[in-house]
Order: sequence, then C-alpha cells, then structure tokens
Amino acid sequence: MMSDAYFTTPFGRRSVTFGQLARQTAARAVAPEGQVQKWQVFRNITEGKARLGVSDRSLAVLNALLSFHPETLLSAGNELVVFPSNRELSLRAHGMAPATLRRHLAALVEAGLVIRRDSPNGKRYARKGPGGVIETAYGFDLTPLVSRAGEFERVADEVRAHRKAIMLLRERITLLRRDIRKLIQFAEQEALPGPWTDLTAQLASLSGHLPSTTPKTILETTVDALQHLCTDVHKTLEKNIIFQKLSADESQSERHLQNQPSENRDSEDERIAATTSETPPSLHRHEGRQDDVRLDDVLSACPAITDYSRTPITSWNELLKAADLVRTFLGVGREAWHDTCGLLGPRTAAAVIAAILERHQQIRSPRAYLHTLTARARSGTFSVGPMLLALRRAKLATEPSTTDAFATREEAAGKAIGPLRPHPSDTLPSPRLHPPIRLGQLGYPDPENVKRYRRHGPLVRIGPRT
Repeated sequence: MMSDAYFTTPFGRRSVTFGQLARQTAARAVAPEGQVQKWQVFRNITEGKARLGVSDRSLAVLNALLSFHPETLLSAGNELVVFPSNRELSLRAHGMAPATLRRHLAALVEAGLVIRRDSPNGKRYARKGPGGVIETAYGFDLTPLVSRAGEFERVADEVRAHRKAIMLLRERITLLRRDIRKLIQFAEQEALPGPWTDLTAQLASLSGHLPSTTPKTILETTVDALQHLCTDVHKTLEKNIIFQKLSADESQSERHLQNQPSENRDSEDERIAATTSETPPSLHRHEGRQDDVRLDDVLSACPAITDYSRTPITSWNELLKAADLVRTFLGVGREAWHDTCGLLGPRTAAAVIAAILERHQQIRSPRAYLHTLTARARSGTFSVGPMLLALRRAKLATEPSTTDAFATREEAAGKAIGPLRPHPSDTLPSPRLHPPIRLGQLGYPDPENVKRYRRHGPLVRIGPRT
C-alpha cells in the first residue's frame, strides 16, 4: 500500500529531485491488473544495464531486494515494499560492506529501479493489522519494476540486436581478411599479373587490432573498405581466369593446326601478342623484322625456360607467357619488354629471353644486355638464329661422347665389383672315367643273353666265377 501522501520524501538530509517525483508519478499510473515475472524483468535489466546506468554490483543488490519478496509475480495492486535490514541485505548480497551497500542502494534509487519509502525515523519495518495483514510498510518500493517492465524489455531487445550486429560485423571482417590474404598469396605463388603489392599494402592497413569496445560505426566502415578491396582482388583474378581460359583454347587450336602451313606469319604473331598479359594495343601491329626460328630449336637450345611453365611448352603462346614471367626475375621492366616485343616480334623476343636465361650466370646485367641486343636489332645487325646455334654448340661440347660415356660406366662398374680371386687347380675335382664295356668276351655278358634277361629278369653275369 502506498503512503497517504501523494509524494514521499527521503529521510534525513537527502534532497528531493524532479526525477524522484516523476518516477513516483509513473508508479502510481500503472494499471492495477498489471503484473510481471520478477526474474524475467531482472534479466532484461541485466541485459540493458549499460543503457540504464547501473553496474553489476548494483544489480547484485537489486537481486537481493527481489529475493525478499515472497511472490514470483509482481502485481501492481499488491504491496511491493520490501523492508530488510542492512545486515540481512548485506548477507544476501554476498557479504557486501555496509558503505558499499548504501552506495549501490542510492544508485538503484537514482536509476529509477526502486523508490525509497522512509519511515519517520528512517528505519525499515512493517506494521501489521488484524490477521497479520501488513497495513503499512517502510523500505524500498518495487513498483517501478512493474511500471517500466515494457521499457526494460525494449532496451534488452535493442542491446541484444546491437550485440548480434557487432558479432556479425566482426565475423565478416575476419572472413574478408582471410579471403583477401589467401587469394593474394595464391596469385603471388602462381605469378599472376596484377597490382598485388598495392593490394597487400591496403590489406595491411585494414588488418589492425579492433578492441572489444570498438564502436559499430568503425566496424561498418572497416567492413565496407574490406569489401571494396575484396571486389578489386576478385576482378583481377577473374581477368586472369579469363586469360587462362583463352590461352588454353588457343593452345588447343594451335596444336590442332601445327602441321598446316602458315600463310600469314604477322597475323599469327599479332594474335599471340594480343593474348599476352598486360600487352599494350601498340603491340598488335609490330613492324619489326621477324627471324625464321622454330619452337623446337628454342627449347632444345634453352631448356631452362621450361622450368618456369606450369605445363609443358608446346606452343609459342606458352613460351611467351613463360618469357613474360622470366623477364621479371631478370630485372627487365614491363616497358622494356613491350618495346622488345614491338621491335623483334613476340616470338623472337621470347627466344631472346630464353637465351638470356640460359646464360644468366655469364651475363652480369640481363637488362643492359637486352638493351644492347635491341639496339643492334634497330641497326639491322642482330639475329636470334646464331645465338641459338651457339648455345646448342656449347651444350654439345660439354656433353661427353657415347664411347667415353660407355667406358666411364664400365670403369665405374669394375670398381664397384672389385678384383676376382683365382681358383686354385688342386681344389677342383677330377672327372671320373669309366672303361668301356666289352660284350661277348670272357667274363662279360653275351649280347643275346642281355636282351633275354632284360625281358625276363635282372641281368646276371655270364661266365665262370673267379
């Protein structure tokens, strides 16, 4: 039952505030039939404690106050004043110190979760009437929990939704960082053309630590930036995938038509140059002189370039892609490579790169060497054929002949077996010689008797016994 006065004032030197009066007015306006489950309301308050301005220690005191109300349901028409002593309240608040307990009780009153109903002397007690029914009680009124139950539930739902959104944003950030990092690593391992260094730098700038207190707006900004970066990575990879598909189709067509004579050499080179990664449009029409070089001659003279191709090199297009990869290792820039292709033609340029790779240990500066060759090509004094022929002759000179190789293998086998030990003649067994059998003589069987005894019985010796 509420006090007779419309507003209640605190005991002692505590002052009255507009907030206290407004909360008492809201508590009086609740419908008499309104009732709530006290532990559900307490859970909602716990979810939205940051929005309501209460701490976890204050919630422990509120939990202790709720435990003094005997009913689970809080009804607005019933008396909702609890009046425990500070000692009992401290015990149910896990032994909280008296000064700490008073501070958190004041915080609950300030947050509008409970209302003080002080007695004339400031003590907490209840006066009972006939039959033990409580007529007047002084302590803490729990009516605000009923009047603000809808507000607490709405705040709890908002907090849960915000927490879920933060969790989804953090999950999205983790997935985007992982996808971008692994896609860039894949592209770098496969040596795919693209601005991978710049993309890696952008990813590093977006991979900083995000504390648990990071605002939602910053997380959303980070997700948007990572999403744009992931889109750039996907577009670059899609271009490479389309290029790989076109290259594979072209390689199949080239192997199918490799036995047919080529009527227009320049048009074929233009097609190869058009499929080369990052080739400018100016290379589609090159006016340089073309050398009559065969793919087999290049591969036999320069076999080292095959190690830089994912598949066996069977076409000029595959050789051109391997050369485009090798020139980056040799320090040849993109512009110099394009100039060389435009001057010498894609095939000759690929053959030159393969030759430089074959002799990279003897060439101090491959980039300067290529510049010298292109300068000679402009003056008309360079041809790739003699270069490939010199490489083949050098390779044949270093290989041993067939006879020398056979002798070397025989000598190695003899050293592995070791010398053979001779067999002494006295250890060999001598053959046993049997004298010939004389038939028909004295002491030896007669031929006719031998035949007869072979048919009728065992062979016996004929003649006088000695």
